[in-house]
Amino acid sequence: MKYISDNSRYESMEYRKCGESGLKLPKVSLGMWHNFGKFEDFDNMKKMCFTAFDNGITHFDLANNYGFPNIGSAEENMGRILKQNFSHYRNELVISTKAGYRMWEGPYGDFGSRKYLISSLDDSLKRLKLDYVDIFYHHRPDPDTPLYETIGALDQAVKSGKALYAGLSNYDGETMEEAVKIFNELKCPFVINQNRYSVLDRTIENNGLLESAKKHKKGVIVFSPLAQGVLTDKYLKGIPKDSRISKSGIYLKESNITATLLGKVEKLNNIAKERGETLAQMALSWVFCKEQVTSVLIGASSPCQILENVKIANGKNFSQEELRLIDEISKEG
Repeated sequence: MKYISDNSRYESMEYRKCGESGLKLPKVSLGMWHNFGKFEDFDNMKKMCFTAFDNGITHFDLANNYGFPNIGSAEENMGRILKQNFSHYRNELVISTKAGYRMWEGPYGDFGSRKYLISSLDDSLKRLKLDYVDIFYHHRPDPDTPLYETIGALDQAVKSGKALYAGLSNYDGETMEEAVKIFNELKCPFVINQNRYSVLDRTIENNGLLESAKKHKKGVIVFSPLAQGVLTDKYLKGIPKDSRISKSGIYLKESNITATLLGKVEKLNNIAKERGETLAQMALSWVFCKEQVTSVLIGASSPCQILENVKIANGKNFSQEELRLIDEISKEG
């Protein structure tokens, strides 16, 4: 049966411009780093995509290496979903992908050379079954490739019609400053930075990225806003069997869940309760206290998680006292 989205899908979601560009992203976007791999439940993947779009999430974020244990499998699964269920909605979707981490053996399968980036994008388009992606990111800086070559490859991707906009991921403010000069010289539409940011990880506040994004009027989209599940109440009663630690332990290890960390989470959870929110909802809303933030990427393992998280589209503002307490708690230990 052909998928038909909810007619009211745009009524409750807020859409924000990427800096001064004309591109708008939903306040909440769906990231496919986890739970879209080869051995995940495909029907559940479809239901999550349907739930997301039915609730105004128009942006789906991928990368060439997403999908475990088989890299590229998230793009393959999303390609099936796009072809089977979303082809008639393509003009309403923003699909992004990235390249920068190792994809194949040899000297041309990693980092930021023109050879790697263009080849990887071609492979991504085949897996996604698309003619173009809306945003193509360089996934991480490459110390061994001239920045001009890397930015030139993103420019080539756009001017060839394989991408509409260019983005950078995991860059700091200083490197972004250098990149902006090249993008401007090439007249390439660089519109957004993707970086890790959460109550517990303030790196982009300290490395100049937020300041640089504001200066040059570029957007910021945040990943890991829940610190891979730590900024929820799931670990306050032990480690659940379905948590990322239990499933893999690759990116979040049991040793990371210390008594000091849990003490912070408990205090933050109390603030969330006083606001009438879950800790996850509060943590997601908090990143928007920075005006540069365009959208927040959520990960999900079920449709109900998406429904809970999209509630922040109409969430409460923070008082100055709440922000002070959150900052104070985050710096403990």
